[in-house]
Amino acid sequence: MVWHVVGSPHEDRDARVAELAAMGFTWADIEEEKYWIDQLVTMDRKTHDELMDASQILWNIFDKAARFVIGKEDLYQVLSIPEVLWDGLDWLDPNEFGQMSRYARFDFAIGHDGNIKLLELNADTPTGYVESSVVTPWMCKQYEKYTTNNEMASLVRDAWAVEQPEYVACVSYGQHLEDTGTVDMLAKHSGLDIKMIDCLDLWVDEGVLKDANGIAIKRLFALYPKEWMAIDDGGEAFAYSIENRHVELFNSLHAIILQSKGLQALIWGLHELEVDLFDEKEHDYIERFMLPTYNKPIFDHSYVSKSMFGREGGSVQMFDTEGQLDVQDTAGVDTSQFFSRVYQKRADLPHIELASGSFHLLTGVFVIHGKPCGLLGRAGGLITGNSSHFVAIGVNEHEAEDGSTI
Repeated sequence: MVWHVVGSPHEDRDARVAELAAMGFTWADIEEEKYWIDQLVTMDRKTHDELMDASQILWNIFDKAARFVIGKEDLYQVLSIPEVLWDGLDWLDPNEFGQMSRYARFDFAIGHDGNIKLLELNADTPTGYVESSVVTPWMCKQYEKYTTNNEMASLVRDAWAVEQPEYVACVSYGQHLEDTGTVDMLAKHSGLDIKMIDCLDLWVDEGVLKDANGIAIKRLFALYPKEWMAIDDGGEAFAYSIENRHVELFNSLHAIILQSKGLQALIWGLHELEVDLFDEKEHDYIERFMLPTYNKPIFDHSYVSKSMFGREGGSVQMFDTEGQLDVQDTAGVDTSQFFSRVYQKRADLPHIELASGSFHLLTGVFVIHGKPCGLLGRAGGLITGNSSHFVAIGVNEHEAEDGSTI
């Protein structure tokens, strides 16, 4: 068995929640909801090492595919990338190979048999950073389990030493606990002296991005989905400021290509056509770790449909072996009204039993500064939506007498 549950919830949850809040994780409890699960889930070391290796090769594959897209307006359209961003994608130079996005997260379904399948890549605005970089090492230390998450902070420092953002922004800064806590921790781990700001306080004056006091902003990290520039008031002006180099945005504008779930369909298509964009090993990894994905619902068996820019489970529909709608997200925002859908072979999440109930486990792998470096566990239903819980994931290193790892 790949997955094991370790420990039991402590009797004094309030004390532990207070300790986590002092560390910067202030949303362990959200009103009456216990977002953080006070148990540790572990995977065996062999699966962990295979996962991190697969993540690195897949990261290179996605980077190659994204560079293949640049400058091709027909592919921008296929990937549902808003037209307001096309000029910027064409005019601006992408970062060096492997660094098109310096802050990203893969999401995987990993079965109890160790079968690893990539569900999607969030290469633009992934949350879960505090949970992974702060809480997971804290939990693993208590249970004496191995974790790669300890290096996340140093990799953020390395990435931002290159980018040197002056401002860090999110929507509802100071009010939305998760987004505020995420950007605060990123700024803290960077070691830089950075100003924090609400995205709603930003405005554009003759192409120049400014803060509420009218001060020009040259370098900005924003936990703000780039596709929203096609929808939000002021989005076109913001895009104009970026494409004319009045402000440098992090993640870079080209992260929008990686972010589109349509890129997975493009990669799969290039793989099926045996295009020589990928080498033999990369074709093997696509076949082993990715799921058949298309721009049209060609499946006659179980599959998943989702918006190319869906988030937090919004827009996800799961179809059964007969092709009938089985499960769909009704709580998240269905962004398919703005963006095209993608269709992917279904891979269900593994089932785990925790003290608070039965859940399905989604495994995230952060890729920071080009390196896979940290695990994030989300426990919820078959669709991982906004109501899912955080559970830390550690790694077993030793083999027990029955052959399992402990």
